[in-house]
Amino acid sequence: MNLTLRIWRQTGPEDKGRMVTYQVDDVSPDMSFLEMLDVLNERLILAGEDPVAFDHDCREGICGMCGMMINGMAHGPQRGTTACQLHMRQFKDGDTIDIEPWRAQAFPVVKDLVVNRSAFDKIIAAGGYITAPTGSAPEAHSMPVPKSDADAAFEAAACIGCGACVAACPNGSGMLFTAAKITQLSLMPQGQPERYTRVIGMVDAHDEAGFGGCTNTGECTVACPKGIPLNTIGRLNRDFLMATKKAAGKPGS
Repeated sequence: MNLTLRIWRQTGPEDKGRMVTYQVDDVSPDMSFLEMLDVLNERLILAGEDPVAFDHDCREGICGMCGMMINGMAHGPQRGTTACQLHMRQFKDGDTIDIEPWRAQAFPVVKDLVVNRSAFDKIIAAGGYITAPTGSAPEAHSMPVPKSDADAAFEAAACIGCGACVAACPNGSGMLFTAAKITQLSLMPQGQPERYTRVIGMVDAHDEAGFGGCTNTGECTVACPKGIPLNTIGRLNRDFLMATKKAAGKPGS
């Protein structure tokens, strides 16, 4: 395939940035999207030009490093797929593809398609730890967990922290990410001791990082490559309300 790429180029956080057009020829439909960018970068390097900077690591849809807007869609047109697992067969010969970084106040651009997602780390850090006994592995079935809770916790734990939910949200909210990280612990017995202090700390960190508020538009769940459902945010809201009620009932509050 012969393609026209319009890629966001920005030399640093203070640069205004601009869209630059490139032609890429002889693209195999079996290439991944990132492999196609590799081909472009090889040609740019041979021509003495600066290659396009983009995040990547495992290229297996697991690590959450890759992330870019492809034709206005987080990770591209194929649902449930990260950019590294998106293949060029999703496009046609002669297509023009717009490629941009995540757009959110909490994710400032570092260079080109690379953004600073350390705001997610601050949310995780605010969650603290869980109180659990150390030592050898516990006896199997010594702590029964209802299967529905285990399934929901596992579903939330599938979040890879890529940031697609933030990029897709019209408010730039990171609430789906925050809810997933809270839910994977709040449904488990091991997460109960810090359950309510955790949710307050993580939501506060979310707001302080500059993420927008959630208005339940649902764009986050559509963009999420792991299919984290919207009711995960409902669980967060329920825990947050309970936490604020408990805090209000304490002496001196």
